[in-house]
Formats: sequence, C-alpha cells, structure tokens
Amino acid sequence: MGLINPDFRTLPELFTSVFSHFKGQSDQAPIARKINGAYVPISYDSLAEDCRQLAAFLKEKGIESGDRVAILSENRPSWYLADMAILSLGAIDVPLYPSLPPNQIEYILNNCGAKGIIVSNMLQLGKILSIWPKLNDLNLVIVMNKLDEPIEDVIELSQAKSEGKKILEAAPWQLDGIKTGPDDVATIIYTSGTTGLPKGVMLTHRNLCENVKSCSTVIRLDETDSSLSFLPLSHAYERTGGYYLMFACGARIYLAESIETISLNIMEAKPTIIFTVPRLFDRMKANMLKAVAKEGGLKEKIFYWAVSTGEKYHNQLAEGKVSPIVNVQHKLADKLVYHKLREKFGGRLRYFVSGGAALPQKTGEFFQSIGITILEGFGLTETSPVTNVNRPENVKFGTVGPPVKNVEVRIAQDGEILLKGPNIMKGYWKDDEATAEVIKDGWFYTGDIGEIDADGYLKITDRKKHIIVTSGGKNIAPLPIENLILESPYVDQTMVVGEKRPFLIALIVPDFQKLSEFASEHQITAGSNKELIEAKEVIKVYEQLLRTVSRQLATHEKVRKFLLVEEAFSIENALMTPTLKLKRKEISKKYNDEIDKLYNALNMVYNTE
Repeated sequence: MGLINPDFRTLPELFTSVFSHFKGQSDQAPIARKINGAYVPISYDSLAEDCRQLAAFLKEKGIESGDRVAILSENRPSWYLADMAILSLGAIDVPLYPSLPPNQIEYILNNCGAKGIIVSNMLQLGKILSIWPKLNDLNLVIVMNKLDEPIEDVIELSQAKSEGKKILEAAPWQLDGIKTGPDDVATIIYTSGTTGLPKGVMLTHRNLCENVKSCSTVIRLDETDSSLSFLPLSHAYERTGGYYLMFACGARIYLAESIETISLNIMEAKPTIIFTVPRLFDRMKANMLKAVAKEGGLKEKIFYWAVSTGEKYHNQLAEGKVSPIVNVQHKLADKLVYHKLREKFGGRLRYFVSGGAALPQKTGEFFQSIGITILEGFGLTETSPVTNVNRPENVKFGTVGPPVKNVEVRIAQDGEILLKGPNIMKGYWKDDEATAEVIKDGWFYTGDIGEIDADGYLKITDRKKHIIVTSGGKNIAPLPIENLILESPYVDQTMVVGEKRPFLIALIVPDFQKLSEFASEHQITAGSNKELIEAKEVIKVYEQLLRTVSRQLATHEKVRKFLLVEEAFSIENALMTPTLKLKRKEISKKYNDEIDKLYNALNMVYNTE
C-alpha cells in the first residue's frame, strides 16, 4: 500500500519507476477517458511510449534542460503526456488555465520566455495565433486536436509523436544522459492573484516530490484506488493530489467529461477518492435536499431522521462512547438512507478531499451525518501545495487539520500563518523583491490569519489582505461573516465590504432557482431576475436573514445593509480567479456606485438619529 517507489527525488524518476513497475501489465492503466459513451483505459506501456516519442521530438526541436514550455489545455490524456515529456527533458512546464484571455497568456509567455507551447484545440490555438507576433521567444506550437487544414509552423501532436518515433528508431540514444536534479525547477505556475499581475511560482522537483510523499502518509492509496478528475490540472492542488499522488501509488485517474456530467461520471467511474472544492458540496447538498423535498411524505421524514441520527452518532463518537440505542438507529439509518446515497457516489467512495477555499463547517457536518467523509486541507501554490489536512481517523470540521509530514506551522504575533518545509517554493520567477516579501529566515509568510488548537489542528480565520478596518478602527475578518450568510439556501455568493466605512454591507448573489420557487409559492410575479430582487417580499427574506446572522455577531461585525446582485461573480466576468476565489477589489470597483448610495442613505439616517 502507498508509493510504488518511496525513493524518487525528481518527477522523471517517479514516472520511470512507475512505468517499470507496470511494464507489460495490460490490465493496469493510469488514466481512463470517455470514448463513445464508455470509459476506455490508457495503459502504462502506451503512455510511456508516447512520452518517449514526444520528448524525442521536443529535443530535436531544440527544447533543452531549463527551457520553458507552456501547456494550454483542458484536462485530457494529452495534458499528462505533455507534462511528462517536458519534465523528462529537464525542461520546465508552465501550465495555463484554458479560461485565460489572449492578453494574459501573452504576458505569461513573455514573462517566462516560453520557447514552446502545447495547446488543446482550435479555440486555444486561435488565442496563440492572435498574439504570436508579440511573443519574443516562442518558436514551437503543437496542437493536440487534428487540424482541418495545415497551419504554417503549427504541428499536430500525432505528427510530433510520429516524428519522435522515427528519431528514436534512427538514434535510440537520443534521450540518454539527461540529468535532472531535485533542486531544478520543474514548473512555473502563475498565480492568478486577486490583485495585480500574476506571479510565476517556481516549484522544484524536490518541492513536488516531497509533497507527494507527505500526502501519501495521510491519504493512503494503492492500485485498487481511483479518482474522478475535474479540477483544472493547471492548478497545483489537482496536479499534486489528483495527478502525481495518484500516479505514484498506481491508482487510476478517470477524467470527467465536464462539470455538468460529474454525477453521471461518478456512477460510471466508481471512484474511491475525489479531490474537489467546497462549491461542489453546496451544489450536491442543494440537489439532494431538492430531490428529497420532491418525494415528500414518509421518504422525506426518514431522510431527515437519518441526518439527525447521523449527527447524534458522530457527536457521541467524538466524545468516545456511542449509546446502544443510537448505535442500532445508526445501523437502521445506514440500511434505509446512507447506503442508497453511497450508491449514488458509485458505491466505493472512501472520502472527498476538499481544498482551494474554506469548507463551511455545517456542510462538512451534514455530509458526515449521511456517512460521507470530507477531508478538508490547506495549502498554497507556493507550498506545492498541501501543508495541512484532516486525518480520516479524526476529522475536525472548521479546521484544516494538522500539518503533513515535514511541514512546520507557526503563528506570528499578528496571527499570520507561517510555514516551513521542503515543499516551500524556490521563489517567484524574476521577482526577487516579491520573493523576499514572503520568504524570511526560511519561513513562508502565507498572508492567511489562523490559530492552532490544543490538538495541533489549524483553523484559518481569514486572509490578512481581506481584513476590513472600519472608519472606527475595528479590524473585522469578513470570511466567518460570509460563511454565516452562505448557510442560507437563498444565497449563492456573498461578499462583505466596509473598509474605512462606519459599518458593514453585504453584496449578495441570490440562488435564483430557490428564489423562483419562493416567488411561485408566494404568488410573486416577476418577469426577470432584476424584477425578482426588487420585489418587497423578496427583500424581506434577506432582511430576516441578516437579522438572524447578526444575532451571532459582535456589534461591530453586524451587517447593516445589503445589495442584491443580479449577475453571479464568475471567471468569465473577471470577478473570480480561475481557482474560484473572489476578486474583491474588482467586485468593489464594479458595484462602487451602488455601495456608495447605500452608505450615503444610511449615513443620513445615522446622522439624524
């Protein structure tokens, strides 16, 4: 159980040892993708051969150790192939989010001096062709899909492999003697950043390999395990956990067709582990409760009884003793409810791993009560990325768990979380100043505020940059307040503002599906979402919500007013980063006039009182 080769020091060593271990075993496959309605596995042998052929072609085209080659693609088998081939040459890969617009791609490719790029399809190729004249170092473009007609200086991946095969037949020694050291840079991942230009995080082979080794002691995997992959591979979280860790343990990766097909793909792939983000749980919970409400009657009562029984069982388990009555009830609930729910997740799921953003405590407790374990973790691109994760045998919701092996955590005097370990990045590409700001005396300054409990579990309270300082000088962490607001089924997204203001205001994106149901129940007629959020009865729903939330907050933390927003914050409208974090400054800027109006109206009230 665990790592196939526990001694790898570089990623090419990891790949080579796993390929050797499975050589000739046609029934074993690291990756499976959907073709004509069914999952088709790709064997280790065919992936290894493709990797050698592509690497030989890249080397022939002048890609050498230390050169940067970008990957601009959605998750697909060729992403893994491109990564392996680039790294096997000692070159550095630069993953790009497929959602990035051409101007941002141009900035990154010029900043890192990319000599080559491997793109997925015509859409992504079109972006590159539009900016190619402005790309100083780029001279090699490979496209994974077939071209309808030849394009000058662009080569199809199949042709690149075919040429690579010929090169190896003529010169079998082509790939011999390439040396990669643990401290060589493996990848430069550009953090999208909620402010300013993206910075290139340099992660070495040691950073990534040590992080994989640390994770393998917490999340124990072997050849019988499999995952369903849908988070972007351009993100460090999916790359380390969902790719390198899975591959290192001989587990299989099933590629989801899209975010929309996850439920169907889970049933088909029957994964044992899924790496995901909190937003997925909110959707799953909402769909579950909607389906239960639709069935109504006895089935609905049994479901909520099972949830309540699960809560009791896990509370008593945490205290060390489960009463015989609760134990019997829990077994019955398992037969009637939990077992059926587990089948909807394929029947083999051991746990979800949640990262990328804070998991609301109540969400974690809800899934635990129905027999589904979520392991929440924490990390940053700069830390390769995993630093903390809850342990399967002792999950504490509301925390991100204790540190993984080889990672030290310390809380600075101002509450900032500091980290140290072999997983800490080499620095930011061509930005010594930014590097010196975050790495001091070997400690990485995360910019997150947190605390460590008596059991060594870390709790994140907020981002240092997000702390709101009111005009009265009060320091307020918005995240806990936002999480309370998000507990309402009528809220899809929220952001609290109040910097240099006398009090807090919340921007709320309603859950319009839930709101429409409310409107039809209360005979509210609205032709559009805009009319819906202007309806008096709807406004009362949110007024009541904020009154309920305010009872749980200190006076200076209370949200005095809200603004209902019609358009969701998304990557497409540039109000979210590709990793689904709110771009707070951009959101504030977009709604600045409406926010000002609310404050001015309220100030008048406050001033006349």
